[in-house]
Amino acid sequence: MWKYFKEIGVGIYSLMVGMWITLRLTFHRPVTVPYPYQTIKLPVRYRGHIRLPVDANGKPKCVACMACARASLCGLCVESCNFDALEFSRDYNLASVDKGVYVMDLLKAAGKEPRK
Repeated sequence: MWKYFKEIGVGIYSLMVGMWITLRLTFHRPVTVPYPYQTIKLPVRYRGHIRLPVDANGKPKCVACMACARASLCGLCVESCNFDALEFSRDYNLASVDKGVYVMDLLKAAGKEPRK
């Protein structure tokens, strides 16, 4: 019987704490942003998808040393590249209903068609 009343008391206390937090935050400014009309500033260390930057001549900087393949594609490939031939993109709005958009061809994005 004592356990029953204890659980009711804990439930009422939990409810009061939740209502107090709700009442306290009701009059604060919202922390959300109306997304399509306004965007937030991305942090400097934001890691988007991987892209292949080009040099001054418009050619990719990659020399095919394959260090990225040995490091795998979890972000370590960008860190392991000795020629700065890979970098993280600043793109974050990648939502689409077309699955073809999600196929990332690094050479095509760099402006060079792949060799056949």
